[in-house]
Formats: sequence, C-alpha cells, structure tokens
Amino acid sequence: MDSTSSLYDLTPIAWLMAVGVLIALGPLVWVWRRNAGSGPARRLHALTVLTLFLTFDLTLFGAFTRLTDSGLGCPDWPGCYGNASPHGARHEIAMAQSAQPTGPVTHSKAWVEMVHRYLATGVGVLILTLAAATWIVRRRQRLAPPSSTDGSGHHATLSAWWPAFTLVWVCLQGAFGALTVTWKLFPAIVTLHLLGAVVLLALLCIQAVHYRQAAADRLPTPVSPALRNGLIATTVLLVLQIALGGWVSTNYAVLACTQFPTCQDSWWPPMNFAQGFEIWRHLGVTGDGQPLDFSALTAIHYAHRLMAYAVFVALGVLAWRMRRIVALRPQARWLAGLALLQLATGLGNVLLGWPLAAAVLHTGGAAALAVVLTWALCESRRAPAARSAHAGENAAGHNNSQRQRKAAA
Repeated sequence: MDSTSSLYDLTPIAWLMAVGVLIALGPLVWVWRRNAGSGPARRLHALTVLTLFLTFDLTLFGAFTRLTDSGLGCPDWPGCYGNASPHGARHEIAMAQSAQPTGPVTHSKAWVEMVHRYLATGVGVLILTLAAATWIVRRRQRLAPPSSTDGSGHHATLSAWWPAFTLVWVCLQGAFGALTVTWKLFPAIVTLHLLGAVVLLALLCIQAVHYRQAAADRLPTPVSPALRNGLIATTVLLVLQIALGGWVSTNYAVLACTQFPTCQDSWWPPMNFAQGFEIWRHLGVTGDGQPLDFSALTAIHYAHRLMAYAVFVALGVLAWRMRRIVALRPQARWLAGLALLQLATGLGNVLLGWPLAAAVLHTGGAAALAVVLTWALCESRRAPAARSAHAGENAAGHNNSQRQRKAAA
C-alpha cells in the first residue's frame, strides 16, 4: 500500500456487508425454524443467546488475531489493500512480505484479520436484526388488546431500548476496530476495543435474561443488600482487572515476570509506574517518543498480578455466598470454575512463556466471568429492607431467621 493510499478505503464495504449477511443468515434461519410456533419472547431469547455465543467466539478470535500479531495483516480498513479479501490483494501482500518476511503483513495474517472482520460484520447483522425484531414485537404489543399474550400464555413485556443501545454500541465497537488498525495497534485503543467487546457481551446477556424472564412471566430473585452489593463490587473489580489485563497484553508485558509468586527474584522488583501507565502513547515508546523502560513493563505486569489476587478472593467469597441461593447456584458454580481456569491459564502464561492456547483461554475466561456476573445481576434484585434478612434464604429453602430466633431464645 503506497503512501498516497487512504487507510480508510470504503470501496469494499458493500462486499463486506454481503459476507456479513450471508454469515448471519444461517443462525437466523436456524433459530426461526427451531422456534416456530413459540412466542416472540422465546424466539428473541433464542436468537439473543445464539448471538451472545457467536459474539463470545468473536472475542476469542479477536484475542487469537492480536496474539498472533495479525492485527495489521491488512493495514487498511475495512478491506485489504482496497479489496474485499486478501485474495484480491495477494500482489500487495507478497510485496509487503518480501520487504519484511517476519513483519505484520503476510498472507496468513491477512486472512486471519479479514476473517475476524467478516465474523464481526455477521455479528453486527444479527444485532441489527435483534433490534429491528424487538422494535416490531414491542410495537405489536402496544397495539394489541390488554388481554392478549405473547403466544406462550404469558403477558410478556419487552423493551426495545436495550437492543437499540446494543446496536449503537456495536457500531462504536466497529469504529474502535477500525482505529485499532489505522492507528497501528495504539495500546489505549486496543485496550478500549477489548473492553468494548466485554461490554457488548454484557449487553447481550442482559437482553437474553430479560427475554427469558418475559417469556416465563417472572421477576428476578430478591437477595440481601449485602449480596447485591457484593455482586456489584466484584463486577467493578473484574472490569478493572480486564482493563489491566488488556493493558498487559497490548504492551506485551506478560513476559516481564517469568516467575511466580516472585518476579525477577524479588517480591517488589524495580517498577516504573509513571511510564507504564502513561495511557496516551504509541506502542513501545513513551509520550515523548523515548523507548519504554523494562521497569515500566514490569509495573504493568505486576499491577495486574496484584489485582488478580483481590479478584480471585472476591470471586471465591461471592461464589460461596451465592450457592446458598437456589436461583443463583448455577452462576456460583460457573464463577468458581472460571476463577480456577483464570488462575491456571494466568500461571501458564507466566511459567510456560505465554503459550497461545493459554493466552486465548485467559481472555475467554475473563469474558466468560463478565457474562456470568451480568447474568447473576440480572437474575437478582435487592430485597426490601424489611425482608432482606431472609429473602435470599427463602429462595434457597433455608430458614436462618428461625434459627436466629431460636438462638436468641
């Protein structure tokens, strides 16, 4: 690609959208045929769960793209050297590869990058379909007689705001994807792109749970304020940890510490936090263009490791408390299992030299934890103060309030 070419070449956008529509048609047809005769809430729930699953897969493939250094396999956007696929750009790719055989542009890396864009476009089409379908169903509900139901015997009430916001968010996420390429893997942009993917997963999870609750005509389970606050606090901690993890990955700071639990034979190695957490800078350099010191990479890595201890404890305590609530036991099991997976893959990254499988699984585990915590938040609600002491216990079949009265007697 010569210096006069634009980084944003919208010529292949029609072909890219066509590929996205073709990718989305399969899931759309499968969901509508499998759920024929079901109420709209059930159909939307099925499509949302499938879109959530495909978005999770896209997140994993995005991690694979980043970890294989394929993010600049096609250095323009949305096509590849102005073409809809690397096949049409094979001459330009061959020239770039001959100039830099181990550089960011190779035939394999170009295909990895473009497949990621194809899948992202397909997910975007599915989210657009969800937003349109929900708006249509919501409009029909408003025009329907008060006594009508959704076809499953339930008075389902759907909100079109969540799908609309998700559609806006996926467009914003696409813009960050474009900036990731055209800004040459600018660390802050890449980290925001990762966080945007996690937010997108959470938004789809919220919709899936709401559709399921609407189809079953039920409300979230009341829990004590302490448990509800614990859920919120742990979610905030996890988001901060994912941001730190993204910062570690985008700055290639994983191998700054290759020991555990110490780092560089020390419990507190030399660290330059000012350089490490200077947000607005290019990859590998400081804001004034000087090479990033190794102690800055150490600070990035060690901050992530220290936060990991707190998040692991918080997840363990939360899972232990949630297991007492029948409605939240599945989420409690998932949290416990995923926390152990994160511990294993995190140690694998450090001790085994950042193997690709462990690194991808570590990103996937973090995204899955965010989904499960969102699921738990949507399936629970704060009980009124007068009932909070025993609301969760009633849902779990316990009677702690009676035990307290007997103990007091």
